[in-house]
Amino acid sequence: MQIKKNIPNAITSLNLVSGCIGIMLVLRGSVELGSFFVIIAAVFDFFDGMAARLLHVHSEVGKELDSLADLVSFGVLPGALVFVMLEQSIAPNWVVYFALLIPVLSTIRLAKFNLDTRQSESFLGLPVPANAIFWVGVTYINTRVFASGFNVFLQSIFNQPLIIIILTVVLSLLLVSELPLFSLKFKNLKWAGNQTRLIFIGLALLLFIVLGVSSLPMIIVLYIIISIFVNMRAFKNAN
Repeated sequence: MQIKKNIPNAITSLNLVSGCIGIMLVLRGSVELGSFFVIIAAVFDFFDGMAARLLHVHSEVGKELDSLADLVSFGVLPGALVFVMLEQSIAPNWVVYFALLIPVLSTIRLAKFNLDTRQSESFLGLPVPANAIFWVGVTYINTRVFASGFNVFLQSIFNQPLIIIILTVVLSLLLVSELPLFSLKFKNLKWAGNQTRLIFIGLALLLFIVLGVSSLPMIIVLYIIISIFVNMRAFKNAN
């Protein structure tokens, strides 16, 4: 029983280890490789919750451990990615400290989430993994050499220090906002009640098939836009 109880925590620890490895790689100059450990951490983050539900083992320790692991993998690691991008740009040296907004506001976001009983079925504010995945895509776009195509256009946008700063500020504020965002948790596989999730997943898969890793920032923006549209429709129907 003790082993069964600790399986989700062991998976959460792998999330934490992935985040630590990613940070070490970024600090050693392997920025693109380090960024992909966000994705690895996200996989472990998904499976620790699934394991807890399947094994029917829930604990306050596990909940806190999950948040601490998420802070490293989806707060500190993307902050390090943005720090390096700004450090390698032509921006003034002091600009790099905008990157600290990500771990700081990710911490506040995670603390609020642990105490907020309103976020069991959906989210209020951008989830920290979504913000981290956005920066994985930006890192990929900025570290690759593209001969031509849409990726070159994206690179011309995302390699601008001012754009990076604006995105850092906006997305960090969204972390702690009260903006309702839909969850990807499925209670069943029926169309009814899951329309928003299924439409988003379909569009996200299409973008990923066409653009690959470069699509990640657009997928996160799509997630935010669809959530806003759903909220506006719900507000209109309520009035």
